[in-house]
Amino acid sequence: MPSPDVLIWGLPLAFLAGFIDAVAGGGGTITLPTLFLMGLSPAHAVATNKLLAIFGSGSATLQYGRAGHIDRPLVFRLIPLALAGSALGAYLVHFVDPDVFRNLVAAVILGVGLLVIVNKSFGLEDRYPGLTPKVLAATLPGALIIGLYDGLLGPGTGTFLMFLFALQGFNLVRASGNARAINFATNVGAFFYFLFQGQMVFWIGLPMGLANAAGAFVGARMAMLRGSVFVKWMYAGIVLLVAARLLFH
Repeated sequence: MPSPDVLIWGLPLAFLAGFIDAVAGGGGTITLPTLFLMGLSPAHAVATNKLLAIFGSGSATLQYGRAGHIDRPLVFRLIPLALAGSALGAYLVHFVDPDVFRNLVAAVILGVGLLVIVNKSFGLEDRYPGLTPKVLAATLPGALIIGLYDGLLGPGTGTFLMFLFALQGFNLVRASGNARAINFATNVGAFFYFLFQGQMVFWIGLPMGLANAAGAFVGARMAMLRGSVFVKWMYAGIVLLVAARLLFH
């Protein structure tokens, strides 16, 4: 086990990850490698990462929810499917070649980022039509598939969710709020799964979780203050970070 002095650099990185994740997703691409560098085994790092992620995603969800940037009727319908997909992904992880899957997802997320950047108006205006059959036909299977990816690999789950919501007409601030809410639910589900396995390192996960929550608070407030243009460029940067994390793990 690492010594307590790893928190000297672990806490600032957890804060940064919370800030980034609250704006555009992808915070796990920072926290998970940080936990590995601290000396945790893969099992302990993954479990502890879910512990601290609850704090960050919960903090961001609270901020977006208070400001009215979460569409509860839609999100509440998607959470069960995202949870089911995540559980299925965790089961299938033993039957899938992770390297092939990482390369495929990296290509997909780069394509998503390119589409967001090239389409100058994408995600800047709120054109969400409401809870229509067309919206449900796109988001219900989308939540299941992204949840499955979360259970299999995880990096960039929030980024994919944001894209799913932006495709339905949400501006990127509201898309981020909805994505954080679903991410929080899947993190809670994963937390209980890992909790019963006894692999969480609480003396690392709890303080880093508080730092992650503080970063998420600042990030969510910044996203709402600066608007969708700010979120869009942060999103583009996170897409590159997630792709690099998948390709050069």
